[in-house]
Amino acid sequence: MTETPQPAAVIVLAAGQGTRMKSALPKILHPLGGKPMVGHALTAARELQPGRVAVVVRHERDLVAEAVGRLDPEAILVDQDEIPGTGRAVQCALEALDSKAQAAAAAAGLADGEVVGDGIEGSVVVVAGDVPLLDGATLGQLLAAHHADGNAVTVLTTEVDDATGYGRIVREKDTGDVLEIVEHKDASADQLAIREINSSVYVFDADTLRRGLTGLDSKNAQGEVYLTDVVAFARSQGLHVRALLADDPMLVEGVNDRVALSVLAREMNRRIVEEWQRAGVTVQDPATTWIDVDVELAPDVTLLPNTQLQGATVVATGATIGPDTTLTDVEVGAGATVVRTHGSLAVIGESATVGPFAYLRPGTSLGRKGKIGTFVETKNAEIGEGSKVPHLSYVGDASIGEHTNIGAASVTVNYDGVHKHRTVIGSHARTGADNMFVAPVTVGDGAYTAAGSVIRRDVPAGALGVTAGQQRNIEGWVGRRRPGTAAADAAAGALGAESGLGDQAQRQLAQQNAAGAPTAPQAAATQAEPADQAPAPGADKEGKSH
Repeated sequence: MTETPQPAAVIVLAAGQGTRMKSALPKILHPLGGKPMVGHALTAARELQPGRVAVVVRHERDLVAEAVGRLDPEAILVDQDEIPGTGRAVQCALEALDSKAQAAAAAAGLADGEVVGDGIEGSVVVVAGDVPLLDGATLGQLLAAHHADGNAVTVLTTEVDDATGYGRIVREKDTGDVLEIVEHKDASADQLAIREINSSVYVFDADTLRRGLTGLDSKNAQGEVYLTDVVAFARSQGLHVRALLADDPMLVEGVNDRVALSVLAREMNRRIVEEWQRAGVTVQDPATTWIDVDVELAPDVTLLPNTQLQGATVVATGATIGPDTTLTDVEVGAGATVVRTHGSLAVIGESATVGPFAYLRPGTSLGRKGKIGTFVETKNAEIGEGSKVPHLSYVGDASIGEHTNIGAASVTVNYDGVHKHRTVIGSHARTGADNMFVAPVTVGDGAYTAAGSVIRRDVPAGALGVTAGQQRNIEGWVGRRRPGTAAADAAAGALGAESGLGDQAQRQLAQQNAAGAPTAPQAAATQAEPADQAPAPGADKEGKSH
């Protein structure tokens, strides 16, 4: 089989305003499948391995240019002038491409008597920036048909039930060749009945395109320069103009408003999910599972309902994600489990577990068989193999060694109001519940910290860090300070039961507590109040703080 020649160039039309989107964001920058629409066009274009890619811009030029530069730094940006229409857009692009080709030829050196040519030679593919499902394989078929038939112009078409708003393909009855493409507003009644439509995707011979664009004008219902008029020019020159009919209309469906955007986004996702299912991924509920185009999944991954995998997320074999999980640019190791979790720019190690209700912020790295549990938030944190942060904790700007357990309700206090500081906890450490680690601070290997501690100083390896004060109990405080409350009644009942008082005595005790009067046996003790009655340091005799 003869290999199809690579095109000299692909021109992406991205200059339109897209007024029906009713958005400050240019239409072609609206995303689906994790990429802006123009990104899908650029991906398809690059699959053809063209000599050059040119993107025509105009509306919100700087926004579009920035996006194109990020998506495809090698693409040539071409500014369309005030003359409207696809014909003028392609003409501007071709002039820029020709200039590049002429400059390259001159730089390479010319033989004696040789002159710089008109510009690029070969085939030129033209695609619209708002046809996101169009792929490189379909473009490759179109290019192959163009060369196999020796066409001057080859048009990608499809058939739809309702062709309103589309250009109609008018074919020659005997040969099936394309006679012309008539825009909807310029079509006759007979032409409006045609169901075959123009997809705005073409392959042109560069010389035919160059000569055809020269004579275009805007004498039509929309006052625009139509690229489709090049078809009429090619026919007038006796050149072949043919069409390739795409059996799948969705491949060439364009986006005009947000309704169409959502329809195509769901269709794109349906195709992505189905492709991964056929590759060995279990998707329990395809209707609620969303996978971006750049996500990579291994066989035997399981995705549970309401899972969204975004960006460049990679999931290794045997991992289970979901339900109710959103991961963006996250790497998940083999056999890991991630449940009801939101994560971004994080790494989850092999056989690790995350969630439910965990929040992994950028810079989180969880080691093999590690655990980030319920209601845990992490950020810029390295958690070693087998280490666990089981629940109700925040670990930020921290390094935790291997096989360490962080007690519930612990916080790495990393911010002093100006700078972030780092907490380091070693391997095989055991930290108590409700610990505050005031960074910068280090807890050594094998160290322990007591529950309720605020760790402000380094804890050496093997040491126990304790900061809690000694507990003391003030007997009878509730009865004296909270008389008449349910707590006081309950306490009185409990104290009565402990002392062996009868029901009548217990009721009398409860009444006395409610009245705030001490019982006879307690009167003497009341004369000498315990330490809780003494003024606190820094208070006057009335107990008021200074």
